[in-house]
Amino acid sequence: MAKNIKTHLFCYDDHRGFTEDIRKQFIDAGKYTVVSFQTREDFINHLEKEKEHKFCKVAILGLHDTKEQFEMIDQLTMEIKKIDRKTGLILLGPPDKMEEIKKIVKFNIDAYIPKNANSILRIHNAVKKLISQHGIGIFKKQRNLSLTVLLTFILLSVLFVLYAYFRMPEYF
Repeated sequence: MAKNIKTHLFCYDDHRGFTEDIRKQFIDAGKYTVVSFQTREDFINHLEKEKEHKFCKVAILGLHDTKEQFEMIDQLTMEIKKIDRKTGLILLGPPDKMEEIKKIVKFNIDAYIPKNANSILRIHNAVKKLISQHGIGIFKKQRNLSLTVLLTFILLSVLFVLYAYFRMPEYF
C-alpha cells in the first residue's frame, strides 16, 4: 500500500469560530497540518505559495449570516479553484441559511456543512472523503503508467516473435 498522504487544512475563519475545534480534531501532526487565516489576502497568498506541491489540500471556509459575505465567498471559491483545481472546498455556515448558501455558491464545493454540535465530525468525514479521492487519483496515475509499460512490452514481444517467424521459419 502507499505511504501516508499528508493533508493540509487551510481554514478561512475571520472570527476564529471553528479553527480551534478543527485543530483538536486533526491533532496528528504526521498526517495533518492545520493553518488558519483571518484575512482573505493572507489566505490567497498562502494558497499560491502551496500550489506546486502534490499533497492533499482542503480549504475550509467559515460563513456568517450576511448575503454580501456569501457572494464574497463565491468569488473566493473561484479564486481558489483558479490557483489549484485539486483543492477540496468545504463550506461551514449557519444552519438556517444553508439553502440560500447552496443557491449562491453552487459550483466547486465538495461539502456544505451547517454549524451545529456535530459539524466537526462532518468536517472530519468530508476531509477523509477528499483524502480518499486524492489517493485514488494517485493510484489511477500509477495504474495508467504501469498499463502503458505492460502494453509496450507485449507489443515489442509480438513484433519480435513476428520478426523471428519470418526471418527463421525453421524454428517454428
